[in-house]
Amino acid sequence: MSSTRYLRIVSELGLAALVLGILAGTGNAVTAYQGKFKLPFKVYWAGSTLPAGDYTFELASQSSPYTLIIHGQKANVIIQAISADTGVISSSAQLDLVDIADAHTIKTFEAPELGVTFMYFTPKQKNTAPKELGHKGAPQTEPGSQVGANKMSISVHPSGR
Repeated sequence: MSSTRYLRIVSELGLAALVLGILAGTGNAVTAYQGKFKLPFKVYWAGSTLPAGDYTFELASQSSPYTLIIHGQKANVIIQAISADTGVISSSAQLDLVDIADAHTIKTFEAPELGVTFMYFTPKQKNTAPKELGHKGAPQTEPGSQVGANKMSISVHPSGR
């Protein structure tokens, strides 16, 4: 009778140790990609608003869903990419922005170290060509009227993995 009781206690302790080991392993998940960036102005990113400032980020996994956890002094958000492409345009990590209705919006995040470009939801851009055609007599000296002036990039500094 005492050997049966001893076996039951050992089994329960072994099961408890196994459960604790599994829980501890999930708590120490390895981050796939991390780094930092500085926003010089307020931006919109996949439905969230980030004020100007310094930020750090973590990409939990290189597989879908591609979720970035972003931490800043004034905002902490979770951003999810709508898709990812293995085509990387840039040789350094960067956030690509577009100017939509006078609001800076992040469209893509290029991560050449991972070999991936992440795409994010952006509102539809309004076509300003007909409006500009009505001003054809006025000189086009303002930077906002130049082709490609509504696109810019912000450098991202990846951290060691």
